[in-house]
Amino acid sequence: MYKSFSMELAGRTLTVDIGRVAAQANGAAFMHYGDTVVLSTATASDKPREGIDFFPLSVEYEEKLYAVGKIPGGFNKREGKASENAILTSRVIDRPMRPLFPKDYRNDVTLNNLVMSVDPECSPELTAMLGSAIATCISDIPFDGPCATTQVGLIDGAFIINPTAAQKQVSDMALTVASTREKVIMIEAGANEVAEDIMIEAIFKAHEVNQEIIRFIDGIVAEFGKEKHTYESCAVPEELFAAIKEIVTPEEMEAAVFTDDKQTREGNISAITDKLEEAFADNEEWLPLIGEAIYQYQKKTVRKMILKDHKRPDGRGITEIRRLAAEIDLLPRVHGSGMFTRGQTQILNICTLAPLSECQKLDGLDENETSKRYMHHYNFPSYSVGETKPSRGPGRREIGHGALAERALLPVLPSVEEFPYAIRTVSETMESNGSTSQASICASTLSLMAAGVPIKTPVAGISCGLVTGDTDDDYIVLTDIQGLEDFFGDMDFKVGGTHKGITAIQMDIKIHGLTRPIIEEAIAKTREARLHIIDDVMMPVIAEPRKELSKYAPKIVQIMIDPTKIGDVVGKQGKVINKIIDETGVKIDITDDGAVSVCGTDQAMIDKALGIIRNIVTELEAGMVMTGKVVRIMNFGAFVELAPNKDGMVHISKLSEKRVGKVEDVVNIGDEVTVKVIEVDRMGRINLSMKPSDLEPKAEKEETK
Repeated sequence: MYKSFSMELAGRTLTVDIGRVAAQANGAAFMHYGDTVVLSTATASDKPREGIDFFPLSVEYEEKLYAVGKIPGGFNKREGKASENAILTSRVIDRPMRPLFPKDYRNDVTLNNLVMSVDPECSPELTAMLGSAIATCISDIPFDGPCATTQVGLIDGAFIINPTAAQKQVSDMALTVASTREKVIMIEAGANEVAEDIMIEAIFKAHEVNQEIIRFIDGIVAEFGKEKHTYESCAVPEELFAAIKEIVTPEEMEAAVFTDDKQTREGNISAITDKLEEAFADNEEWLPLIGEAIYQYQKKTVRKMILKDHKRPDGRGITEIRRLAAEIDLLPRVHGSGMFTRGQTQILNICTLAPLSECQKLDGLDENETSKRYMHHYNFPSYSVGETKPSRGPGRREIGHGALAERALLPVLPSVEEFPYAIRTVSETMESNGSTSQASICASTLSLMAAGVPIKTPVAGISCGLVTGDTDDDYIVLTDIQGLEDFFGDMDFKVGGTHKGITAIQMDIKIHGLTRPIIEEAIAKTREARLHIIDDVMMPVIAEPRKELSKYAPKIVQIMIDPTKIGDVVGKQGKVINKIIDETGVKIDITDDGAVSVCGTDQAMIDKALGIIRNIVTELEAGMVMTGKVVRIMNFGAFVELAPNKDGMVHISKLSEKRVGKVEDVVNIGDEVTVKVIEVDRMGRINLSMKPSDLEPKAEKEETK
C-alpha cells in the first residue's frame, strides 16, 4: 500500500510518501520538500548486541553529488568518506532522537538518510531530520516520539522559518530546534551576537512550528504506524542493586565519588569494582552486569546529592566555576598560541595564518559554500583522560567539537578586505574533565589575539548542566559542569558568546525535553559565567589583538587592479606570474574581481613583487618614474624591463649628464635602475632617461636654479 501525505511548511509543500520505496526497512519515508528529495529509513536488528552497555544507534546522512548535478572530483569519481557537513547533520539528527529510545534497548538501530535531489529553497538537512523521525515513528522500533525539527533565521529583526539558502547567507542567526509534544529536546545555533531574549523567543517560535509538524506526523502514524516490537531488556536487576548496597553502602559510594580530583575518584571506583567482582565471582549471571550496576549506583548517588542536598561532587557551589587560568605565547615559533584551563580541563590552541589560496575547498551540496576561510580543528588524544589508545584521526565527536568552536568565533572575525588571510586554529586537548569544546572557544580567542588577528571582540564559552526530579519544577541548573556531572546529569547546555550576545549554542539532553524556565535559566547563567571569564580571566592576559603579526607569520598586502588586466599579470600559461614568484619568492593570489594578494615573509620582496604588478597594469605616460632591470645592451643604448613584456630603451645620450663613450661604462645586464618615461611613441615604443636632471622633481629643479 502506497500513500502520500502533504502539509504546507513555511510556504513550501512537504510531502511524505509511505510504502513507495524501501519496503524491507522497518520504516521508510520518501521525503519531498519543494524539489528536495531525501529517502529516510529506520532499521533495527532482531536481537540485542551482546557484551555492550550502551544503545548502539547509528545515524547516517549521505550526500550524493548527483543531487546537485555534479560528478565527484578525484580519480575514483564516486563519493568517498562523509563530508564535515554530513557528519554534523548526522549528529544533529542523533541528539534529539537518542533520548527517545528505551534506555535499556540494546538492538542495533540505523537511521539512514540518502539525499537524492537538492532544491536550494528547501534544506536537505531539515528534510532528513523530519524524515528520520517519521521513519522511526511508523516503524516497529520502540520509540517515544514523535519529534519534529524547525530551522529559524533572523533577517532585519524578523524571524524566518526554514530559511532558503539565499536567506541563510544574510541571516544573523542559524537556529535549529527539535521538540516533542511538550518540550524542547535539542538546540543548535550559530549567531551574530544575538541577544539572549531574542534567542529564547526564536527557540519557542520554532517549538510552536514543531507542534504543527507533530500533528502532521500523528496522522501518518495513525494510518501506517506498526505495532512496536517487544525486546529483551538489559536493565540491571533490582536484586543486584540490593546485594551491592549490602557490600558498598550509600555513604561509602558518596565518599568515593565526591572529590574534586578525577584520578582519585576513578581510583576509588576501581577499588569498589574489584571488591564487588570478588564478592560476585561465583555468580555467572550477575558478574557481567557489575560495571553497569556500579555506573547506575554512582549516577543515583550523584543525582541525589545534587538535587536534594545541593552538594556537587567537587564541593563547589551550584553556580561556582572551577579554577580558571589563561596564558599566551607558550610556543615560540607559531604565529599565535593561547592556553585556557578550567579545573582539570585544559586546551592549548595554536593559530596559523596563510594566504587565501590556503582556504579549504568544499565539494558538497551547498552551491553557496565552495571554500572555507576559517578552520577550527579539535583534537582529543587519549592521554588527556589518562587512557591509552592509538590515534586514528578525528572521529565524529572531534569534528563536532571543532565545528562548534568555529561557529562561535566566525561572527567576530575580520572580513577578507580587513584581513586577507586564511586562518586555522587547532585546539589540542591537554587535559579533559568536561566542556573541552567551550574551553576551545576561550583558548582560540587568546591565540587569535596573540597572533594579531583583529577580531572584533573576545568570545568565551561555558556549559551548564541539569539534574531533574520527578516533576517539571523539581530541578537544579549547574554552572560549569565537569565530566561526572555531564555523565550522570540530564543536560549539557553549551553557549558561546560575547558581551553583546550569543554566537553559538549546542544543547544535548538525556531526558524527554526541557521546559521554558530551564532554558531561560541556563541561558542566563551561561551569560553571567562567560562575562566573568572574558573580563576577569582573559582580558587581563591580553586585552586586545596585537597590532603586529609574529615575525614568523606571512605578511600579506592586497591591491586592486583592473580585472581586464588580470591576463597581463598571469601571462600565457602563467609565465608572467610564475616569473614574478621565482624572482621574489612570494605567493600571489588573484581573484576574479581584481583583488591581488601578495604574501611573503620578506617585506622587501613583497614590495618588489607589488612594484612589478603595478608596472604591468599601469598605462605608461610621459613623466612617470619607475624601477626596472637592464635586460639588453646595444651600442646606442640599454633596454630596461619595466615589467614582463614591457621594455623601454635608454638612449646612450640619456644614461648620464656627462658624455658616455660606451654603454657598459654606466650599466650592465642585470642592473636595477631608476628611469623616467620620456615618451611613448605612436608605435608603443617607450623612451626612457636615467639622467639625474630628468629624474629630479620639477619643484626641486626650479629651486636649484
